[in-house]
Amino acid sequence: MKDKILIIDDDLETLRLVGLMLQRQGYEIISANNGESGIHLAKKERPNLIVLDVMMPDMDGFSVTKQMRSDPDLVNTPILMFTAKSQVDDKVAGFEAGADDYLIKPVHPVELVAHIKALLSRRKRDTGQLSNPEKGYVIGVISGKGGMGVSTVALNLGTALFDKTRSEIICAEIIPNKGTWGLELGLADNQSLNKIIQRKADDIDQNLVKQNLVKTTSGINLLLASPTFSSQNLSSAINQIKELIQILAELSRILILDLGSGEPEIIEKIIELCDEIVIVTEAHPTPIGRTKFLLDEFEQKGFTKSKQLDILVNNRIRADIQLSITQIQEKLGYSPTIVIPPAPELAYQAVIHFQPLIKMHAESLVTQQYIRFAEHITEKMKNESGKH
Repeated sequence: MKDKILIIDDDLETLRLVGLMLQRQGYEIISANNGESGIHLAKKERPNLIVLDVMMPDMDGFSVTKQMRSDPDLVNTPILMFTAKSQVDDKVAGFEAGADDYLIKPVHPVELVAHIKALLSRRKRDTGQLSNPEKGYVIGVISGKGGMGVSTVALNLGTALFDKTRSEIICAEIIPNKGTWGLELGLADNQSLNKIIQRKADDIDQNLVKQNLVKTTSGINLLLASPTFSSQNLSSAINQIKELIQILAELSRILILDLGSGEPEIIEKIIELCDEIVIVTEAHPTPIGRTKFLLDEFEQKGFTKSKQLDILVNNRIRADIQLSITQIQEKLGYSPTIVIPPAPELAYQAVIHFQPLIKMHAESLVTQQYIRFAEHITEKMKNESGKH
C-alpha cells in the first residue's frame, strides 16, 4: 500500500513540481494551497506525512502545525516544514510548533526524498509497522451451513495450539455482528472488530490492532466482534478486513479466523489470505451435503490445491444414527482429519465457568482430540516451512 503524502503550499508551481517528483518515487500525493484547506484535507485523508510551507496567507505553517498537533487524529502525523525561511529563530519556531523536520528551499530533490523516507521509517517503527514483518500461519475455520459450532472449534483449536506451542496465538471473529466469544467468556468489550473496520484501511496499523486485542487466561489473544446488529456494510469494509487480517498475521505465529458459515460477498477474498482451511461439519446427511457444495466451490476457485485443507467432524449431540467415516469420505471425496465427540456436560460447564471447553477436563476425549488436531497442524507447518 502506497504511503500518502499531503503537500500544503500556496505556490502552485511548488505543488506541481514537488508532487510530480514524489509521485515518481511511488508515493500517493494529495495537495492543498492554503492552511485551512490543508487541515481539512489532513483530517479527511489521514496522510502518512505532511510537507508544509511556512509563509502562506491567512494561516502560516506554524499555526497550521499547532492546530494539527491539537487534533488527536493528527497529533502523531509526521510534518516536514519545507520553506524559504532560513533563520535559526524560524527553525526553532517550527520545531516548537510541533514539526518533525525542517528543510530550507531550495533543496536538491534527493535530499528532500531522503528526509521524507527517514520520517516515514521512524513513524513506522514508532507504530510497530515493520517493513518486512514475518507473517504467521493463517487458518480459516468455516462451515457449509450455520449452527455447526465453528466458533467453538476455532476457540478450542486456538487454545490447544497455544498449549502445544506456547507461542503467540490470535483467534479473530472476522464477521461483524456474529460475535459469540465475548458472551461465552464473560468479556465486557466485544466491539473491537467494529471499531477497527470503521476506520479507513490506511489508518489501520499494529498499534490500533494491539489496543483492541483481549488477552485471555488460557493464553491466547482474541479479537472480538459484536453480537448485535449494526449498520456496517460488510462488502464495503473488505479492504479494512484484509488489512486487519494481514496485521493480525504479522502479530502472531498462528492466526485463526472464525468465518462462520461464510459471507458470499467477502469469503473468497478472505480465503485467499489463508494458508489452511478447516471445514467444520456433522455426521448427518444435510450438513455433509452442504459441505460437499462448499468443497465443490473451493475446488472451482482452486483453493483445494493452493491451500492446506482439513475436514473436522464436530458431533455435538449424541445420536444412535449417524454417518460413518467411510460414508462421509464417499460423499465428500475427502477423508475427515479429526472427529470431535459429543460432550454436552463439558460444554455446559465451560459456559458457566466462562472457559474454553478443553479447559474443563484435560483427560477428556474431546480435549485429547483437539490436542491431536493441534499436533497435526503444527506438523504440517513444519513441513511447509521446510519447503522454503
